[in-house]
Amino acid sequence: MTPTNSLENNFPNLKLESPLFYSWKPSIRFELGVNESSLSIHENPVYLPGVYRRAIDLFEALHAPEDELYLVVDVYDFGEGSTLQRKLNVFAKYVKHQSILYRLQHETFLEENEDESYRIHRFSLRCHRSDFHYAALLKAICNQDMGKSPSIHYPIYFLNETKGTIYYVYDDRGCDLLGVDTETIRWIYNEFNEWILDYDRVEINKTFS
Repeated sequence: MTPTNSLENNFPNLKLESPLFYSWKPSIRFELGVNESSLSIHENPVYLPGVYRRAIDLFEALHAPEDELYLVVDVYDFGEGSTLQRKLNVFAKYVKHQSILYRLQHETFLEENEDESYRIHRFSLRCHRSDFHYAALLKAICNQDMGKSPSIHYPIYFLNETKGTIYYVYDDRGCDLLGVDTETIRWIYNEFNEWILDYDRVEINKTFS
C-alpha cells in the first residue's frame, strides 16, 4: 500500500497540500508560536524552544510507539529539474536505521492550472516513530523561516495508519491535525484545547460541539 491508497481509504478526495485545515473536517489548527515579547521572534531566546516543545509534545501524544506511520515528503518540481538535482536528505539524515530505506516509495503527480504546470514527487516511508529522529526533524521544519540551520522547506506529513490521523507542521507558527472522524481526535481537542489557534477556535468548537 502507498500513502495515496491510505489517503483514498481514510480521507477520500483530500488533496495533501497546505492549508490542510481548510480542506477537511474534522480538523484542528494549533498555534505553535507563542512566548512573544518586545523582542522580534528572531531575537527572542524563548520563542523557538517554545515552538519546538509544542510541536514535539503534540507529535508524541498523537503517535504511540507501536503505531504504523507514513513519513511523507513532497517535492515540487516546476520543470527545471533543479529541485531534484539537490540531494533529498530528509530520509538519509533523520532515519535511524538505514536498513529500512528499502521501503522508501516514490510517486509522481502532474498538477496543472491556468498559470502553470508542475510535478509533485512524493517520497514516503512506512515506519514507526522509533525509526527516525522525529524531534530533530520537527525542529528543522520549524526552522524553515527562522534563518536557522538545519532547516527543511519541503512539506512533510505524518500519516498515522493505526489512528487515522494526519499531522502537519507548516512552520513555526502552527500545525494542522486531521482525523478520519470527530471521535478520533476529540481527546486531543480536549487535552490541548488551550493551544488551539484563536483565529479558528469558533469554527473548531462547532466541529466538536
